[in-house]
Amino acid sequence: MSSMASEKVGVIGGGLGGLAAACTLAARGRRVCLFEKNPWLGGKAAVHADGGFRFDMGPTILLMPSVLRRIFAEAGKDLAQALDLVPLDPQWRSFFNDGAVLDLHAERAKMAATIESFANARDRAGFERFMDLAQRLEAISNRYFFWRPVGGLEDMFDPKATFNLATLGDVLAMRPWSTVAATIRASIRDPRVTQMLDHFTQYVGSCPERSPAVLCGIANMQTSEGVWYPRGGTRAVAVALANLATELGVEFYTGVDITSIALDDSGRVRGAVTAKGETIAVSAIVSNCDAVRTHRELLAGQDAASRFEKRRRYEPACSGVVLYLGLNRRYDHLLHHNFVFSQDPHEEFDWIYHRGEPAPDPTCYVCAPAVSDPSVAPEGGEALYVLVHTPYLRPHHNWDALFPRYRETILQKLERTAGCGDIRSRIKVEHRLTPQDIHDRYRVLNGAIYGLASHGRLHGAFKPSNRSSDVPGLYLAGGAAHPGPGMPMVMMSGWIAADALDRDLRSGRLHSAANPRESSAVLAAPGH
Repeated sequence: MSSMASEKVGVIGGGLGGLAAACTLAARGRRVCLFEKNPWLGGKAAVHADGGFRFDMGPTILLMPSVLRRIFAEAGKDLAQALDLVPLDPQWRSFFNDGAVLDLHAERAKMAATIESFANARDRAGFERFMDLAQRLEAISNRYFFWRPVGGLEDMFDPKATFNLATLGDVLAMRPWSTVAATIRASIRDPRVTQMLDHFTQYVGSCPERSPAVLCGIANMQTSEGVWYPRGGTRAVAVALANLATELGVEFYTGVDITSIALDDSGRVRGAVTAKGETIAVSAIVSNCDAVRTHRELLAGQDAASRFEKRRRYEPACSGVVLYLGLNRRYDHLLHHNFVFSQDPHEEFDWIYHRGEPAPDPTCYVCAPAVSDPSVAPEGGEALYVLVHTPYLRPHHNWDALFPRYRETILQKLERTAGCGDIRSRIKVEHRLTPQDIHDRYRVLNGAIYGLASHGRLHGAFKPSNRSSDVPGLYLAGGAAHPGPGMPMVMMSGWIAADALDRDLRSGRLHSAANPRESSAVLAAPGH
């Protein structure tokens, strides 16, 4: 233990991915120092309080609590002792332009029966087929994709070691020729049901018409493990991880801005450089900063940065506008999670992902947490969170000018489609977050909430690997690294980065190899 602890490792960024990495490394006996430029830990999982209202500022939907359990288990801890998780069922409510309302139920059989009464028996059967496929796609993800550093197909499949008929069947089941939207519509015809199912890909901030079909597996991930509300809000997840890291001896440096990563003459990580010019020596670094900005800014001028940029052009995922509305009366017809859908999803996605402009008729995600946690607002009130996806920042976007008009668009949508006709009179507290705010506050690429887009039928599911192939000693975590965005995936990315770093130090590979990359044959995590 003492020889392991003698080597200090650094984590840059105290978001959920960075905290997960710090906890995992510290639980394995590593000396860990974490640097965060903001005064708080948790990144986007921040909180804003005003006038008796408490708003989760970033993520609000918690899936796959098994990821958190695994991180806590690294330290021999029980997640149930740190977080009170409340199951939500129905998981969300959908509002459509024609006035129809459709609830998404946790139990598959109940959801199938609901679709039959909402649409028809044919679409019920189509939903069952779709969910069968989603279940298989999740199983494929668990076998080849999750809990290991993956940057492309070559990391998932080793043709010499694993190529056989079963593997070929898995590859074909991934439908590399298709997209999420096309796969859904091959089974289901009712446009409202397909629009609801399209929005599983909104967890990764990407267009279902351009995202690979394998992402349909998200539907089964949500069904199999459920949707949960952490008592105290999603901020409670960050607090629980920070508390665990503190127990494990992680050294926190908040308000410390890391401006570059120092490399030695051989190109290996040797330290983190602060804004004051101080170099803090570490043997390896997990960067929880955006993967592209890590290379462009923290490795600026290094050969590794240019190699990363030349290897593949990564597109930012979408951004968003968030309204935080403190209401003096809550709406009884809203569930904890709600989607208020656009009239034409194809047109909406065209505006956001092709034209690069805010959609005139957007889909609104509405979180109304008082039904689960009355403490978020004064008695009888609501801390409403309204998110509308927008394009990532373009040079001509001026959100100070755009916001007043788009606020009006959003409020009109809630009045017209979500049954919130008197919402303006109920607003007592109001705050906002725009793409420019997100870009500046969180240092993500072009204000992208979800890191990098999952576009492209072959490569869309792949983000930069958690183990850098350019810089020995550099590991990547967060929504812009494998396996991608969303609370569970971001925390899984931190575990993967930490696991890869720990393995490399234990094996001596980090110090002996110019390119410390494991072969596909040894990438499987323990227990997989």
